Amino acid sequence: MKNVYAFPAIFNYADDGISIKFPDLPGCLSCADDYPEALYMARDALECRLYSDEQHHDFIPAPSDPLKLRDSLAPNQIVVLIEADLDRFRENLRDKPVSKTVTLPLWLADESKKAGLNFSQTLQDALISKLEIIHQIKHRHTEPQEQ
Repeated sequence: MKNVYAFPAIFNYADDGISIKFPDLPGCLSCADDYPEALYMARDALECRLYSDEQHHDFIPAPSDPLKLRDSLAPNQIVVLIEADLDRFRENLRDKPVSKTVTLPLWLADESKKAGLNFSQTLQDALISKLEIIHQIKHRHTEPQEQ
């Protein structure tokens, strides 16, 4: 499984912003108001697409040579090489909150509310304790970040 990819994106400048497409990945599109946002949105779109393709075992093509794309551009278009780091994307996705419906007896919900408990945090703490993964979670969040 590959972890870092780089694909050329075509940024199309118009009066209302920048549209973004990846010629090698049909349907992988985004848009932005300015260049910095376009870089962010392009990376987000690329990482989402590649992660989805990976999860569905879809074929990920080789990226086109950006120099070869230059000749087919309109005057308001540029080619930008966008890098996708799927290790970072997967790690961020693992920490993304998900909503779960929980059923409690009314008396327990009332007592918890009176006590000022945060239901989400309390459930997380209980699950971590029950699964005996406190050490792993603490260790994971205290490791130095690679730059």
